[in-house]
Amino acid sequence: MSARLVEETAPRAVNIDRGVLALAGTMTLVSVVLVALMSPWWLLLTGFVGLNLLQSSLTGFCPAAIVLRRLGVPGGCAFR
Repeated sequence: MSARLVEETAPRAVNIDRGVLALAGTMTLVSVVLVALMSPWWLLLTGFVGLNLLQSSLTGFCPAAIVLRRLGVPGGCAFR
């Protein structure tokens, strides 16, 4: 088997960028479920996630990226 084929089929490692996106997506979906099942007040969680994504895109500061870095997740290109 050629090395190129192995590289193409090998699973990609999770980095901080993907971790932040996965966390934000998960929190958004959880808040939608909580709104449907519990209370519309859970929309505040959705708003908080959106505001945090917006401010991190403008400032480069993301608390989730800091936590993931301390957990040993390798860096990505967005959060160094």
